[in-house]
Amino acid sequence: MEKSPVIIKATLMKDKKDDLSRFWFIISNALPPIGFLLYLRHRKQYPNKAKSALRSAVIGVPIAILGGYIMNTFILC
Repeated sequence: MEKSPVIIKATLMKDKKDDLSRFWFIISNALPPIGFLLYLRHRKQYPNKAKSALRSAVIGVPIAILGGYIMNTFILC
């Protein structure tokens, strides 16, 4: 059974607006509040973009805590 050309074209032409760009992924990882704001802004219209921003922000929080601890303990003292 073959897929129709319309279905194949629809799967190939994925909505690019629903993908979080690499720039914003890195920014939301480095600065978690920006990731949370991107999530709140895009959660209804672009759910995949919002989920990526939230995931990046949540991953960035422990990294920031660990980086702050290392900076305070070993570098600044």
